[in-house]
Amino acid sequence: MSQRDTAIHLVAGGLAGTAGAVVTCPLEVVKTRLQSSKGVGIPQPPSHSGTASTRKVCSKIPKHQVQQCARAGHARTTSRMSLIQCIRHIVQTEGPRALFKGLGPNLVGVAPSRAIYFCTYSQAKAILNQHIPPDTPIVHLSAASAAGFMSCTMTNPIWFVKTRLQLDGQNITALQCIKRIYAKTGIKGFYKGITASYMGISETVVHFVLYEGVKARLIAARSDGSPSDTRSPRDFVEFMGAGAFSKTVASCIAYPHEVARTRLREEGDKYRKFWQTLHTVWAEEGYRGVYRGLGTQLVRQIPNTAIMMSTYEAVVYLLTTHFNSSFYENT
Repeated sequence: MSQRDTAIHLVAGGLAGTAGAVVTCPLEVVKTRLQSSKGVGIPQPPSHSGTASTRKVCSKIPKHQVQQCARAGHARTTSRMSLIQCIRHIVQTEGPRALFKGLGPNLVGVAPSRAIYFCTYSQAKAILNQHIPPDTPIVHLSAASAAGFMSCTMTNPIWFVKTRLQLDGQNITALQCIKRIYAKTGIKGFYKGITASYMGISETVVHFVLYEGVKARLIAARSDGSPSDTRSPRDFVEFMGAGAFSKTVASCIAYPHEVARTRLREEGDKYRKFWQTLHTVWAEEGYRGVYRGLGTQLVRQIPNTAIMMSTYEAVVYLLTTHFNSSFYENT
């Protein structure tokens, strides 16, 4: 792969990740809140003090759920709220801007994260294709693993700050959050939860192996006989479908690592290590606990991944044809 092709994948990966992050940010906030031990943050029952807006939200939650929440000491009942109820609660108690908490670090991190991922993936695949049978599942598996490891290692501090901002009930800035984390735990504090992120590589591996397999079958099944170095609107629609399908399957298989990662990034020392966190969540909340927020995750991932993969393929194709690159002729 030439330096021009590498640059094309850097730009395409960055733009693809940014587009997906902006569109689905509110769903990301709700998902993170549901994964945490505190939930979205159900207020006290209506008989307690509170604003009119919080009492109104409480009145819509079944009484036995609110009482259970009070006994447990946190908002566990939010796992039973619908997506719309969660969004409404956040808007009424924290304002519309709360749905975009963490967007700054997200935008700062998503471009380099996706750029590193796609660039590493494409380079690793190109190198592996020269030494073992090309475009086989083992090539896609190895390339996706290398890309996931590199992306997690380089960008974990950014995602740590993003998660803290999304879980924080106060309107603090990213800089204030960074200073607070550094003052308490130092540099190593920004890498808390990275083990869970490494475990999450399995999700990206499954995602890209499925994506490449579905994509190859779609191209092979084309009846119009168009060559592989051209792209039509139909191709990008198929890429969107392949991306959404592969990410949905991967998310369902590897979802518990996301709950563990969010819990590890919370303030406090209750959750210390990956397996200890999963064991604690399972013991206290059952199997539902390790899958809290899965519905929101799937709702978010389908448009996010479809936008990301189609944007990536479109940008790669446009830049490749503009600069007369031979990338598509070699893949």
